[in-house]
Amino acid sequence: MPADEKNVLGGLLEPCGTEPLTGFYRDGCCSTGPEDLGSHTVCVVVSAEFLEMQRSLGNDLSTPRPEYGFPGLRPGDRWCVVAVRWLQAYQAGAAAGVVLAATNQRALEVVPIEALRQHAVDVPDDISALE
Repeated sequence: MPADEKNVLGGLLEPCGTEPLTGFYRDGCCSTGPEDLGSHTVCVVVSAEFLEMQRSLGNDLSTPRPEYGFPGLRPGDRWCVVAVRWLQAYQAGAAAGVVLAATNQRALEVVPIEALRQHAVDVPDDISALE
């Protein structure tokens, strides 16, 4: 992973998931580059509702595709999804939880930070509890 990639919080991009191994480059991170035309930059924790909505849009993330080394996702898996697909789900009320520290800042070219923050699973709503 290029060391200079940042997350949406401005820090270094953290890994999204290795079980199953995610990322456009299958490096566990939501890294992106010129080959990643879809911008697989949003690290999510998929829900059954999100998976069903993606399937209805023609983006079946549940069915294993061994020829692509893809095991199929189950609720609770972490996965780098295409920013536009996450935004579609958000607008339809079916957004998956977002791991902000592992979501590439390039996602902000498509998705407003406020939308990502509403569904953050790695930052508590009340950060005063951390003090």
